[in-house]
Amino acid sequence: MRLMQVMAGGPQGGAEGFFERLAMALNVPDVEQRLAFRREPGRAERMQQAGLAISQHSFGGALDMVTPWQLRGVARRFQPDVTISWMNRGSRMAPDSPGVLAGRLDGYYKLKNFRRCQHLIGITPGICDYAVNAGWPRERVHLIPNFVAADLTTQPEPRAAHDTPEGAPLLLALGRLHPVKGYDVLLRALAAIPDAYLWIAGEGAEGPRLQALADELGLADRVRWLGWRQDVGALFQAADLCVSSSRFESFGHVIAEAWAHHKPIVSTDVVGPAGTITHGENGVLVPKDQPEALAAAIRSLIGQPQQAAALADAGHATFIAKYSEAVVVARYREFFEAITRR
Repeated sequence: MRLMQVMAGGPQGGAEGFFERLAMALNVPDVEQRLAFRREPGRAERMQQAGLAISQHSFGGALDMVTPWQLRGVARRFQPDVTISWMNRGSRMAPDSPGVLAGRLDGYYKLKNFRRCQHLIGITPGICDYAVNAGWPRERVHLIPNFVAADLTTQPEPRAAHDTPEGAPLLLALGRLHPVKGYDVLLRALAAIPDAYLWIAGEGAEGPRLQALADELGLADRVRWLGWRQDVGALFQAADLCVSSSRFESFGHVIAEAWAHHKPIVSTDVVGPAGTITHGENGVLVPKDQPEALAAAIRSLIGQPQQAAALADAGHATFIAKYSEAVVVARYREFFEAITRR
């Protein structure tokens, strides 16, 4: 099996992280890969250390004629059986031959960028329905979720390293510092949970405004800004509870990551998490943009550790059944076999 993957994302992000995890997971003897992505030294180093063949490109704007030409040359030399294109720009520039071109939808992307694809991969049922409702034949739209990895033997991040008391309830949030993540709502909720501390792992332009809000709310001594972290396992191991306060999520990687690390999750009931979490069974859903409701749900789980543990157990079972590496990689291999069958 010869697999080419084309990804034009940035240094960080959920799709970018999964691009790396999937490439690593498919780094097996019977799959030969060629990875083409936007120039990113850290990603290039990680992929090359894993023994994967790469090429880096500019993936510029509409006037970039060089990148598509380069990608066609890579494909002509490599002769892939399947090419997976990632996100809008990667799919617009990916070569449509040789082999089968399959575009990945990690979100509700503009489908005009995928018009040369023969197949689409949607990571949630809602995204698949979106493509079908836009006119794609159901038989050419395939549901394959993302997987997350967890090493439960990872040592917890020391709380003392971030001036966090050992006995205090510790909340964890991960993701870009962007308005869509709703961290302003989470900070307002934290103000109503006086004993809890919050670690936020992420970077983004919204950082200064959020830190100013934390100061305004009198939370500076209970919020820790950890920056972007690759070693999130240590953070999950240290936390008591994970929170997703987003105003929109196509999937919500933090949910599957919390489940993988055996942690309870409280999330807003936006489209992705609402299609992933069964409220009261493997997580708790609250309305978006309502800090009072978010605070009440968090306080409830802090005060009922048995319920929190039951949610974590059920979430971990969901992870094993749907979002573990073994299950998702098997789905990809079945997909490759089905679309290349002559």
